[in-house]
Amino acid sequence: MLKVDRKDKKPIWQQLLNQAIHNIRSGIWAPGELLLPSRELARQLGVSRSTIQTVYEELLSRGYTVTSRRGGTRVNHWNQVTEPVMAILSKGPVPPSLPLLSSAVNQLHDWFGGQQQETEIDFTPHEPYVDRVFQNNWRQSLLHASAAMNLSDWSYGNPYGLLELRQQIQRYLLLERGIRVDTRQILLTSGAQHSLDLIAQSLLTEGDTVSVEDPGFPAAWMAMNYRRMRVVPVPVDEQGLKVDEIHPESRVVFVTPSHQCAVGCVMSEPRRQQLLHKAVQEQLWIIEDDYDSEFRYRGDPLPTLYSQAANNTLYLMSFSKMIAPGIRISAIVGPDRAIAQLARVQELTYRHLPVMDQLTLTHFIQKGHFMRHMRRVRNVYRRRHEAITKAITASGLGERFTLSGAETGLHVFLEAEPAYDEEAVTRLALGQGIRIYPLAPYCLESRRKGWVLGFAKVDETRIEQGIHRLAGLIL
Repeated sequence: MLKVDRKDKKPIWQQLLNQAIHNIRSGIWAPGELLLPSRELARQLGVSRSTIQTVYEELLSRGYTVTSRRGGTRVNHWNQVTEPVMAILSKGPVPPSLPLLSSAVNQLHDWFGGQQQETEIDFTPHEPYVDRVFQNNWRQSLLHASAAMNLSDWSYGNPYGLLELRQQIQRYLLLERGIRVDTRQILLTSGAQHSLDLIAQSLLTEGDTVSVEDPGFPAAWMAMNYRRMRVVPVPVDEQGLKVDEIHPESRVVFVTPSHQCAVGCVMSEPRRQQLLHKAVQEQLWIIEDDYDSEFRYRGDPLPTLYSQAANNTLYLMSFSKMIAPGIRISAIVGPDRAIAQLARVQELTYRHLPVMDQLTLTHFIQKGHFMRHMRRVRNVYRRRHEAITKAITASGLGERFTLSGAETGLHVFLEAEPAYDEEAVTRLALGQGIRIYPLAPYCLESRRKGWVLGFAKVDETRIEQGIHRLAGLIL
């Protein structure tokens, strides 16, 4: 029997519906049982007939009842879930085992330095410098973007990315990097890993061979491995990628020519020409990750591979590295047809990037905040770069280990002999409040040893303290 509680704040029809559903689901009203006519039930409960009709219509629409002109309203026939079955259902399905995912995430944690416990001095190579000036300017751009938004801005966006932002990137590439492109050759993504994943989905098929630098950028081979590509390591020496050792079946070659990740060398001009010639002759894709070449301490940034072989090169740039990781906006620049293919996959799988982030970054660039930020942080990085190179020399580390990667970017590499126990030193330093980053997580087959030392987030005083304390531990 249904009851009405006049003190209950719920509408009467909702009270009765909840009770009816409970009676059906618990078996109190058996399948096939005939319900009272709406007029009779309304009279018994002292409510209007329209209230009961609402309840019956809702039961019918949800499939709890069936009705016919002659047979009235009856409880629908359904398989009642038993208690043992309910116990199984409450646990839910078991996610499949994904070994590739587990190993990739573990590698990612190793690359970032494992458990990120607080340390006094952290030579992280993963994050750029940010300050209150940036935060205040970004807040202004965010408020402006929010206030200036049109209703149309809230609709589904362009899979290529916001046109106004691509126009700003187009202008920046021309003025700062000498790259002349159309906006249809620019696709916005949410970071380097997103870019690589899109490339794997769009331009490769499962099992294709991908050549990567070794040591190199772990996210590159993680993304390709997870998409079931055949990842082949190619050694790196003081001139960059050894082009002669690129696998003959490669469809893609991933390189960081302006500041090699992680040993920091610059790809020599002969190697660049050799790679470009190989790509054109064998119709390979070059993925050129230009992640921190804007920060160069000897002259202007080097010419890009893209500017010399635009039809074979996919050029990656990232505002996450240039400004802050939290922005999560990057770009892929490439030939029209390739970018169109990437955009189609983007439309299918991701649809588009968040519009507010794009509008904010557009305003941030338009108002000159971006270029002022770049000038300001270049000065910061130049001072910190000078501090770390001087400290390594003055501490005696430069005599025991080889310093490289000091011309460009936000990290240097301190190389040890292949037999050196870099992990033991890393643990020893961590125990003394200094976090340094061993080369091992950047390697596939390489046996090179040493530490990748970032300086972007460490001020000059702490750089000097950290390097001298490190020297005291290992010299």
